[in-house]
Amino acid sequence: MTSPLNPTRKKHRFGKAWMHDHVNDPYVKEAQRRGFRSRAAFKLIELDERDKLLKPGIVAVDLGSAPGSWSQVLRERLGSKGRIVAVDVLEMHPLAGVAFVQADFATDEGLAAVAEALGNRRADLVVSDMAPNLSGVESADQARSVGLAEMALAFAVDHLQPGGDFVVKVFQGSGLAPLEKAVRERFAKAYVRKPKASRDRSREIFLVGKGLRDPGPGEGQE
Repeated sequence: MTSPLNPTRKKHRFGKAWMHDHVNDPYVKEAQRRGFRSRAAFKLIELDERDKLLKPGIVAVDLGSAPGSWSQVLRERLGSKGRIVAVDVLEMHPLAGVAFVQADFATDEGLAAVAEALGNRRADLVVSDMAPNLSGVESADQARSVGLAEMALAFAVDHLQPGGDFVVKVFQGSGLAPLEKAVRERFAKAYVRKPKASRDRSREIFLVGKGLRDPGPGEGQE
């Protein structure tokens, strides 16, 4: 059965123009020099430097973690006392100090596996760099991107402790405004970020939620 997080279970295919840009990309070269598994590491580094997300010793969950570059940054910045749980439907090569769960967190079985890896603790930070397999049909790709981000937000609300932080990637376009509104309602502060490490032609942005609101007893009831 295919997962809604990766319906085709295939990796992206790229053309010659993308490959040329990739090979000459300074972030790619720097990632290789520093041993990061992908250039995406620098997006999280920029977000952290802007919004102070990664604090030593915290508990963090990395959704859609493969190939592992965000988990590498988390491991580097959270230190030996930090706890990191990485989750993906795809295989991820092991990282020292990172508990990897190969599962679909949208299923009951996947959620149970993540909860076990967390030791039934709540997280201080949930990050998601998930993106859909691109079909080339902009409306469909946009809908999938927003859908993944909504799933990540729902997970964060259920698994963060009050005051926790959240980062999620989403494409600019239809459905973004309601998602941004939902993040603003759930967190004390919310920001829209476009790291320099994001390619100019990419429609990706990152929503950052700081300080999960504690709903408190009876909130939302008349």
